[in-house]
Amino acid sequence: MSLRDLPTLNAILNAASAALLLLGYGFIRRRRVTSHRWCMIGALAMSALFLASYLSYHAQVGSVRFPLTGGIRVVYLAVLATHSILAACVPPLALVTLSRALRGRFAEHRRIARWTLPIWLYVSLTGVVVYWMLYHLAGAS
Repeated sequence: MSLRDLPTLNAILNAASAALLLLGYGFIRRRRVTSHRWCMIGALAMSALFLASYLSYHAQVGSVRFPLTGGIRVVYLAVLATHSILAACVPPLALVTLSRALRGRFAEHRRIARWTLPIWLYVSLTGVVVYWMLYHLAGAS
C-alpha cells in the first residue's frame, strides 16, 4: 500500500465505523448486548486505525486544498468545518461512553451514548463525504 492509497483506506475505515455503529445501535435496540458490545468495540478500533492512518498521511503530505470554487467550495468547507469540530469531540466521548459501559454504569452509559452515537456517526459519514468531494468530485491529488 502506498501513501497515495491512504485517503481511500481512511474513507473505508470511516465507512466501516459508521456501519458498525449502526449495527451496534440496532443490536442494543433488540437487547442483543454481546453483539452490540462487539460492534461498538469494532467501531472504536476502526476509528483508531483511521486516526493513525490519517495522521500518518497528513504528517507526510500536509493539508490537501479543495481546488474547486463557487458554491461547491462553500458546501465542502461547511461539511469540513462541522466534521472537524465534531471529530475533536469523538475520542473523549467514545472513551467515556466505553468506560461507563465497562464499569457497568449503564444508566450513565445510555445518557452519554445518546450524544456520542449521533456525533460519532455524523463524523464517520461526513469523513466519507469529505473524501469523495476532495478526491473524486474535485480530483485533488
